[in-house]
Amino acid sequence: MPIVHPHELVERALELSQADGCVVIADEETTANLRWAGNALTTNGVTKGRRLTVIATVDGAEGTASGVVAAEAVTPDEVEALVRAAEAAAREAGPAEDAQPLLPSREPSADFTAPPAETSIEVFAAFAPALGEAFARARKEGQLLYGFARHEVVSSYLGTSTGLRLRHDQPTGTVELNAKTEDLSASAWVGAATRDFADVDVAAMHAEATKRLGWGRKKIDLPAGRYETLLPPTAVADLMVYLSWSSGGRDAAEGRTVFSKAGGQTRVGERLSPLPLTLRSDPAQPGLEAAPFVLAHSSDGDSSVFDNGQPLAATDWIKDGELANLLTTRHTSGLTGLPLTPAIDNLVLETADQDAAPTLDEMIARTERGLLLTCLWYIREVDPATLLLTGLTRDGVYLVENGEVVGAVNNFRFNESPVDLLGRITEAGRTEPCLPREWGDWFTRAAMPPVRVPDFNMSSVSQAS
Repeated sequence: MPIVHPHELVERALELSQADGCVVIADEETTANLRWAGNALTTNGVTKGRRLTVIATVDGAEGTASGVVAAEAVTPDEVEALVRAAEAAAREAGPAEDAQPLLPSREPSADFTAPPAETSIEVFAAFAPALGEAFARARKEGQLLYGFARHEVVSSYLGTSTGLRLRHDQPTGTVELNAKTEDLSASAWVGAATRDFADVDVAAMHAEATKRLGWGRKKIDLPAGRYETLLPPTAVADLMVYLSWSSGGRDAAEGRTVFSKAGGQTRVGERLSPLPLTLRSDPAQPGLEAAPFVLAHSSDGDSSVFDNGQPLAATDWIKDGELANLLTTRHTSGLTGLPLTPAIDNLVLETADQDAAPTLDEMIARTERGLLLTCLWYIREVDPATLLLTGLTRDGVYLVENGEVVGAVNNFRFNESPVDLLGRITEAGRTEPCLPREWGDWFTRAAMPPVRVPDFNMSSVSQAS
């Protein structure tokens, strides 16, 4: 059977379309993974997948309707059925609220007709031996290492009936390492995000986990309460990712979020932090590169299938402490009067002067008494009006006294709003790439600083380990 490339499926679907408009996205994916437990590899493998999404638009007297149908492992013979199903779904639907003209043609991606990018088990060629060396060290030190590494490459081909032909290759890599004592009484987690595993330092990750296990030899019980707390980049990332997901312009204008203001207004322009903190996204951010145009497989409050192909540019969400932009589509931009600022698949938080920003170790060294978190997990929203979140600490909370970590304390449940926290941060450190622990399955391209909060709310003691 001849090889059918993704761009050929896109062209086939567009040729078969009988709708007034058509958008087709072909996603070709390969994934390589390693898993380990008890200082030994347990599984490894490579998978491949293909998904074709067809979006049909049908004009009517009351407006334009859309229908979206997607299927896995589509063959050329199955394309027509998919197109007809999308057209039928559009005809059965009412007018789409987010309907906009499909974007006009522009210069196509130079590699639109090239085969998809792929990964393979070879991506771990340097990582796997380094992991084996970590296993040997762990056995000598009375530790057990658990974890997994995953590398995925998705090539997305976007074609429209208006002539757009765009492509983006997205590599995504993650590694999570858990070190445990032999009696499983203590655990330390470290994680990293990467594009190609060339920058993953397994020895450094293991050394950090070992250091944390050493901190945990002394156990200290503390009650619930408000504590000066140092949050590392991974914990900050989990909070800022949720803030980003909750920053829809329309929801804010309609009074439903923490970014709302009376009278159908938003808080854009308001100061959220006394520090010159900037939260931004940029599809060209070095090391965190993301799609430079909208790839929307469905419509929701913050994305629209009609915006497929919309160019993306560097966007400040918070600029020097002030709320600068909220998420909008062309439709919600028109409704709210806010600028068009679609979502971008990366997030960076940084202070104005990175050269003067301290490292986490330097922040620890000047802490008189406070808590040092490792990471957060099981984060859930309590109140959208304030963006109050609750969750748990995990894999190590440590007490710092007179500039030194003196022991591990019990876990806590926390209750905090990331927006409120922005206003209470007294120190932000040096920004570095990091992997969100809670949201790492959905969002990996982040760079965050460690931060100091004088009164982080540990609302109750948790028995979670």
